[in-house]
Amino acid sequence: MVVDFFAEHCIPCGRSLPSIEALHRATPDLIVLGVSEDDDAAGAQRMVQRHDLTFPVVYDDQHALAGRFRVSDLPATFVVEANGVVCWKGEDPDDVRAAVQSAK
Repeated sequence: MVVDFFAEHCIPCGRSLPSIEALHRATPDLIVLGVSEDDDAAGAQRMVQRHDLTFPVVYDDQHALAGRFRVSDLPATFVVEANGVVCWKGEDPDDVRAAVQSAK
């Protein structure tokens, strides 16, 4: 599973989201969840539309998910193994792909 935190105001997020979307499309059995840290749900929706995202995106209104994952900078991408253990954290799309391939 890949969990990707992003926000509309984050310039690097706009560069990484297309790669996360491409990974999602290329790996149909991979679960990808986007987590919007935008100021409002409309910002999250604009990012979904702008980047034609086909994976589910949730709006983290109170930043509870960001707190659980200890996100301090955006973008932040996590690869989570089937047993629920985070096995990788970073932001480089090529590294995400490699981490997904090596995850259990």
